[in-house]
Amino acid sequence: MTDLIQKIKDLNIGRVEEEASLKKYTTYGVGGIALGVVYPKSVTSLVKLMRFLGQEKVLYKIIGNGSNLLFSEKRYEGILIKLTELDGIDFIGKTKIRAEAGASLIKVCLQAAKRGLTGLEFAAGIPGTIGGSIFMNAGAYKSDMGYIVEKVKVLTPDLRIIYLENKEMNFHYRSSFLQKHRDYICLEVILKLQKGKREAIEEVIQERKQRRIESQPLEYPSAGSVFRNPEGNFAGKLIEDSGLKGVKKGGAMISEKHANFIVNYDHATADDIKYLMDTCKQKVMENYGIELKVEQELVNWE
Repeated sequence: MTDLIQKIKDLNIGRVEEEASLKKYTTYGVGGIALGVVYPKSVTSLVKLMRFLGQEKVLYKIIGNGSNLLFSEKRYEGILIKLTELDGIDFIGKTKIRAEAGASLIKVCLQAAKRGLTGLEFAAGIPGTIGGSIFMNAGAYKSDMGYIVEKVKVLTPDLRIIYLENKEMNFHYRSSFLQKHRDYICLEVILKLQKGKREAIEEVIQERKQRRIESQPLEYPSAGSVFRNPEGNFAGKLIEDSGLKGVKKGGAMISEKHANFIVNYDHATADDIKYLMDTCKQKVMENYGIELKVEQELVNWE
């Protein structure tokens, strides 16, 4: 055990995993080894950890379910902080929800539906955490988190806990304040929904679930849509029209079902997936003069 990991364990702030395989922490199921993963058991524990990491000048990254991350195969010489212990969900009044950063977005969506609250149906198939969904401004079906967030509780770089109002979060298509200010950490969010009819809400969720099953390669590990849709176009169509559906590299493949998905169909490496990403970008640029922007976050590729 390294001295650093022992010092973190001595803080008594939650579970610590040493020499962690990133395959376990991303939905792609690829990546190298991280020095350690820490699961803070409370916000107080998280603050204590952040103070320690700052003093020791340790590299770190906050992760959710890893459903939008592509780590390289290189060793990550830092600490991953997983907030899944902070997963509380409370309903406030008739239309508001308080959800901690580690709560499952799908779980929040389904609990809202049970209470006849509408506005979160778009999230029923997004396999991330609340914190990750705020960071990415996750969305689908022409809606996203920016439409329903009232305010976000964050931990600032100087370890203060403050609220940022919706307008301060600077939500845009797959973007937010947190992406531009990565030393701020989402702790919880207040969502404001609308009253609706439970049966109608659940019907929409079921209908979209069936549509996902029919149109997306859910049978293989992936990280969802690889590229953002260019304005007025669809990344998947551009990739398909470039003749790339079904193209393989090692154990990775551009999905035959939906061309904006790259799947790990047979023990792929991160390099296999990255190669296919680059191939898509290159071919679409050559054919259409459109630069595809990666929606997923590439980590430790420098």
